[in-house]
Amino acid sequence: MRFLVTAYHHNLLKDYERLSGFYDAIREHAHGIVYDIGAGSGILSYFAAPYSKTVFAIEKDEKIASYASKNLAGIPNVKVVNEDALSYDFPHQADTIICEMLDTALIDEEQVPIVNKCLKHLKEDGRIIPYGVINGAEAIEMDSETIRYDENYKYKTKGGLTIYDSIKFNKRIDEKFKKTFEIPANGRTNGLKITTFTLLAENIIAGPTQMMNPPLLIPIEEIKEENYMIKVTLSYRMGGGLNTIKAKIKDIEDRKT
Repeated sequence: MRFLVTAYHHNLLKDYERLSGFYDAIREHAHGIVYDIGAGSGILSYFAAPYSKTVFAIEKDEKIASYASKNLAGIPNVKVVNEDALSYDFPHQADTIICEMLDTALIDEEQVPIVNKCLKHLKEDGRIIPYGVINGAEAIEMDSETIRYDENYKYKTKGGLTIYDSIKFNKRIDEKFKKTFEIPANGRTNGLKITTFTLLAENIIAGPTQMMNPPLLIPIEEIKEENYMIKVTLSYRMGGGLNTIKAKIKDIEDRKT
């Protein structure tokens, strides 16, 4: 099937790893009344239609919603709705909510505010796709003094991955995140690399893909030591944007002894 899409959504459709993961999760879990939030081109609604009673494809951008309407016009149980999900009046309780408004650590997109709002419209035994995310941090050496994604940017990893947060979308999430945790490092370090792993379902996990959750690089104070632990405090607002990120070293511990 050929989809009418914007240039951005064309790139999303070319990310076959992302699409195959969502397809597997939708095929396994989508059923009944489905809301596809931030439907874009309509591809996830297209995946869900054969397994659902009715799919409501919610897209607030008028132009993109018009494309989705054309793409899904031949599927009788899919209805495209050109509205903002934050103000949309859900006509039925949901068996399944699909929301792919993901971003690394859920910072720069509205996934968490949207899911928090939608939870009251989800049946007690309902399902959200994706199921959740896992976030990890690594010490790195980087040249940039600004927060940036790692796309085509060179840096050096200086320690192993530490998982610092795990989120499930089936319960309300505090949008304000703040946590102090330790990560290992060795040699010159002046940054954190944040990697998000997406739990499309309990048994389906995806790392960063071409168009989903590129790792995020955050500058911190420079350290030049050998074999040490960094205690760092990381905070941000999920859905609040990259300018809400704050990272500060609280302590350094020598691991050589």
